[in-house]
Amino acid sequence: MKKRLYQSDAASYFREHSSIFLFIVILFLMGVIFGAIVVNSMSITQKEDLFYYLSQFFGQVSDGTVTEDNDLFLQSFYHNSKFIGLMWILGISIIGLPIILILLFLKGMVVGFTVGFLVSQMGWKGFLLAFASILPQNLIIIPVFILMSAFSVIFSMRMIKRQFMKKYAQPIMPFFKRYIVALIAAVLFISAASGVEAYLSPWLMKSIISSISLK
Repeated sequence: MKKRLYQSDAASYFREHSSIFLFIVILFLMGVIFGAIVVNSMSITQKEDLFYYLSQFFGQVSDGTVTEDNDLFLQSFYHNSKFIGLMWILGISIIGLPIILILLFLKGMVVGFTVGFLVSQMGWKGFLLAFASILPQNLIIIPVFILMSAFSVIFSMRMIKRQFMKKYAQPIMPFFKRYIVALIAAVLFISAASGVEAYLSPWLMKSIISSISLK
């Protein structure tokens, strides 16, 4: 009974704020597209320099001389949880709303640029490397970032209404408790994504690198 009630509450919550979730998804996709466009605006020298460093990195992956798995897990977890935590804090502040949207756009831009660069420089080989190095953990990270961005925007808007609209009488504490639960859930999913990035992605990359020529 409780489970069905929670599902009903979640469904009504998403319906109520469907326009915000749609806007967040579109903004992220715009970031991805913009990142891919930036690749085409780079000069040949810049592309060659960046590709040189990428080739060095892929060589280290192939040789097994990259960061230890546990260190990679901690680095990934720290980086992504810091990003999520910043979004959460910005959601509490009234002035944080535009910064949340900028951060999400930048995240999409990084993903679009990375995939776009690999594909533009290496064709189908770059696509395979992007599939191995970027896709696995981002299947978890991207939905978490999108949902956390939406929750932060919604909470920030509630704070703004409470501050500037005297008729807005809804208590903020129940929403704040749910907001804390959302942060805890996001961190748990981020830890799972960091595990994928540290233990699965390097293995996939090594398998692909050993089966294709990067030249």
